[in-house]
Amino acid sequence: MKLINRSLCLIGMICLLASCSADPETEVLETVNLESHFELAQDQQFANEVLDVINEHRSQLGLSDLQLHVASEDKAIEHTAYMVEQNKMSHDNFFHRSDYLKSKGADKVSENVAYGQRTPEAVVAAWLKSPSHKEAIESDFTHTGIGVISNKNGINYYTQIFIK
Repeated sequence: MKLINRSLCLIGMICLLASCSADPETEVLETVNLESHFELAQDQQFANEVLDVINEHRSQLGLSDLQLHVASEDKAIEHTAYMVEQNKMSHDNFFHRSDYLKSKGADKVSENVAYGQRTPEAVVAAWLKSPSHKEAIESDFTHTGIGVISNKNGINYYTQIFIK
């Protein structure tokens, strides 16, 4: 009988403790919106310096200077912003840019893109090391537009569109 009383007493204590235990703490998690709105802006001075370096190179070869072309520049800036947003260098949708410029009177269109170079001389030197990019720079194009935009880490992306 003592064993039964002790067992019942023990079971009663366990039930009492279990029913009176504190509720587990409810953890409140706060979320913070870390999304930043980084404005993509054309670095016009840098773009002008790239054009100066390219025209200096063309001049050394006896070629005429490339003239700035507003519609080409708009498309170059638009594509450069796209590359920054995608976080990759690409010629994505080139044919849309080409078709648009041809609809505005261009006979032929080409494009150079680059990423990461820190000076106008460095980006032009990189293009000149590539046969297809060098061909665009040294071809019979007459006008150009250049886009230069830095990402949020300060790394430049470049697009140069050539037209004739």
